[in-house]
Amino acid sequence: MAIISRLDRVMADRKISLNELSERVGVSNVNLSKLKTGKVSAIRFSTLNAICRTLNCQPGDILEYSRDEEDKIT
Repeated sequence: MAIISRLDRVMADRKISLNELSERVGVSNVNLSKLKTGKVSAIRFSTLNAICRTLNCQPGDILEYSRDEEDKIT
């Protein structure tokens, strides 16, 4: 997939655990863990908003676009 999650990096920079982020954001550990490892295909804007508010970051700090073979223009 061309979208890469950088949530783990932002969490490490902010020194916040998955459990603490889960409590502050109101999203289960399982769902945040899936987002952190890039094993999701979608994220609600309300969830992204809560994560960004809690971590004091921008969506682009958490999500990165990188072209993969399917996205390359030939």
